[in-house]
Amino acid sequence: MILLGLLIMAVGGAATAWLAGRWSRAASYWISLLALLTDAALLISVWLNRASSGSPWLAEFEHPWIAALGVRFHLAIDGLSLLLLALTVLLGLAAVLPSRTESKDHAGAFYLCILLTLAGIMGVFMAVDLFLFYFFWELMLVPMYFLISIWGHENRVGAAIKFFLFTQAGSLLMLVAILTLYIIHGEQTGVYTFDYEQLLKASVPGALAFWLMLGFCAAFAVKLPVVGLHTWLPDAHTEAPTAGSVLLAGLLLKTGAYGLLRFALPLFPAESARISQVAMVLGVVGILYGAFQAFGQSDAKRLVAYSSVSHLGFVLLGVYAGTSLALYGAIVILLAHGLSTGGLFIVVGILQERFHTRRMDALGGLWSSMPRLGGVALFLALASLGLPGLANFVGEFLVLAGTYAVRPVWAALGALGFVLSSVYSLWLIYLVFHGPGRQESRPGDIDGREMLVFGGLIAAILWLGLYPQPILNVVRPQVDSLARSSARAEPSQTVEPRLGANYDSQ
Repeated sequence: MILLGLLIMAVGGAATAWLAGRWSRAASYWISLLALLTDAALLISVWLNRASSGSPWLAEFEHPWIAALGVRFHLAIDGLSLLLLALTVLLGLAAVLPSRTESKDHAGAFYLCILLTLAGIMGVFMAVDLFLFYFFWELMLVPMYFLISIWGHENRVGAAIKFFLFTQAGSLLMLVAILTLYIIHGEQTGVYTFDYEQLLKASVPGALAFWLMLGFCAAFAVKLPVVGLHTWLPDAHTEAPTAGSVLLAGLLLKTGAYGLLRFALPLFPAESARISQVAMVLGVVGILYGAFQAFGQSDAKRLVAYSSVSHLGFVLLGVYAGTSLALYGAIVILLAHGLSTGGLFIVVGILQERFHTRRMDALGGLWSSMPRLGGVALFLALASLGLPGLANFVGEFLVLAGTYAVRPVWAALGALGFVLSSVYSLWLIYLVFHGPGRQESRPGDIDGREMLVFGGLIAAILWLGLYPQPILNVVRPQVDSLARSSARAEPSQTVEPRLGANYDSQ
């Protein structure tokens, strides 16, 4: 019941916060925090009580839902899901804690949207019935649309519509692929089901399987986003409120990568191998393109948004390299990027709240008046650029090492991302916190509540950067399974899983 409890707390907390908001804004705030803290306690209990068994799942909940269609309310988590759920709750707390000033209007509805978005994201990470997965995939879209369009900035409505259209178009293609797979399995076995484990055994004709794989990948590529399908992201990140930007960058983008790892690759290994070269090229292009675009921005939020395109290019590269090291690295980047980029969006949100601008050329010289915020921003920028000892370095190094074993050229080009990320990350720090001061007002530095948020993010980044082995151990079964599947689909990649095994043993 723990998995069901996670959803009940998020949805129940959303409804209660909405009702309480009619009388007290503070009550909505504290109810939201309480719901997320309860979810954190539930996840800690799963982490502490996890044990290896014959089941591939650490926890599971299943109940009949729409029996006539073969739909079951089936939730399950493994190591990959557990880590992403932990990231969801941590960033949910990081989004809610500093949000009291953003929720002045319609506070109850504001926290309703945040918690429903988190409920949808948690459902995506737990659902192992494809109908249920699609339900949660759509659920997280609607409240995020309202977060952007109601509480966003100047051009919020246009950005929200663009976000909705892009993601909905990809989602409809995935729905067609899910229904086709459902029908094929039913015709072959006589059992019509959306169950993930049963659909893994479906035998789909080669040409049709390729198109079904593309249907899944279309939805995931938009959410990741893959370069070329990314144009909604800078606008949505820029116009969203700070809490919305944290959820977008830290969590919604991760659902795209999760979909590739959980569904696209396992369901269609041979077809995924056919597009691996194109996907890796797009990953490298995303790394370089996102970095160049980030350096060209004058809006701090757009800079951080384009940095996401660059960092998640490493994820795409690692996923389709298919080697153990590359897959480990892609998973670590998902966690590291959520922590560092989520923190940077909070930094920019604080700057906008106090100076009413996001333009870097309108700021400057803030280090003397806001040294704590400057120190936090510098740490997060160093994490983002991949400083050794911090989380992003571990993930990107593993991706490049794993990719080099099979495609040295793409690994060498991807390594340029380290150099370029240093340029735009340090440029952000220089323009905002150093140089001549351009702001006459000097508001106070960040307070204890904001330092609590940053302290949690910094601690997680340091832990993941200095001692990532517990995280790698948690996802080892999933990585081994994906690497074996990739090796069978692409014989030229069979050498590297031994390298991954040697790394694990160390």
